[in-house]
Amino acid sequence: MEDFDYLWLIWCFSANSHSAKGVTVRPPRLGGNKQLGVFATRSPFRPNPIGLSSVRIERIDYDCPDAPVIHVLGADLMDGTPIYDIKPYIPYTDSHPEARGGFTDSVSWQPLNVEIPEQISTLLTREGIDIETLREVLSQDPRPQYHNDADRVYGMPYGAHDIRFKVNDDTLTVIEIS
Repeated sequence: MEDFDYLWLIWCFSANSHSAKGVTVRPPRLGGNKQLGVFATRSPFRPNPIGLSSVRIERIDYDCPDAPVIHVLGADLMDGTPIYDIKPYIPYTDSHPEARGGFTDSVSWQPLNVEIPEQISTLLTREGIDIETLREVLSQDPRPQYHNDADRVYGMPYGAHDIRFKVNDDTLTVIEIS
């Protein structure tokens, strides 16, 4: 693995107790009102609990009790998630820059600017929350896209916290955590 930069992780949505209730889902990037077949999306609500992620290899640790341990960056899964398999990412077969992206090609998307007040940021940092990762998640606008009320308070679970926020124009502001 030392000669590779990326890995594919094949893993289980072990913390998602909500399996697919049907064969369609409502992708947030399409406004939350349009339905698509679940296999045409990356929804976690699927008929099977299998996930696939591409991650960057940071380092491989051979001097720890559970060696070897592969440290990765960019994982979109929770700590403790069961990983079924890993495979090396091979650029000439795993990258298709000319590929069409389905509905994602036709929907324009601008990430939100995220403001986290210092007192909230400090508290989350003390509790081991990576603020930059939280900021990246929030910049993707976790609201249903058919909502656009600057006065409404939205909530999103993140780790053991409930993150409360408001969105006004292109800025998301965290207002409290619980």
